[in-house]
Amino acid sequence: MPATPPPAEDRTAPTAGPESPVTWRAARTRAVLLPVAVLLVVLFAVIAAALPHTWRAYDRAALVATGLVFAAVLVMLSRPRVTADRDGVTVVNFLRTRRLAWAEIVRVNLRQGDPWAVLDLADGTTLAAVGIQPAAGREQAIAAARALRDLTEAHAAR
Repeated sequence: MPATPPPAEDRTAPTAGPESPVTWRAARTRAVLLPVAVLLVVLFAVIAAALPHTWRAYDRAALVATGLVFAAVLVMLSRPRVTADRDGVTVVNFLRTRRLAWAEIVRVNLRQGDPWAVLDLADGTTLAAVGIQPAAGREQAIAAARALRDLTEAHAAR
């Protein structure tokens, strides 16, 4: 027996959110920062191993630790992302992660010259959504901000 399609009103009705999580992030930034982080650790380790034997072990270890610190900073800079799912939005910035219900988001802004998208929240504050940034691709950032805005508006209309 062939399956019957759902009624037209079911296909056009707003859904409760994306079927699966949708994630936006600065892919180019990650593609550069993560390999550079690995390269830094390897480079500092090679330099530490190549130092003359007159250098003490803790000096070599400090050099490797310095490479690890630089790499950790680069990994931190590659963290930002924005993930939307049925229940809301998760904004991961450099150091903090914040979970927002759809009702908490009033507006999504990405104006000319902004370094990243900004979410206006119901409590009168704003939240930077660093995962959506024009520096990593202007057209991609605009499309991501529009998609997030459309999802926000679809949930506000309910």
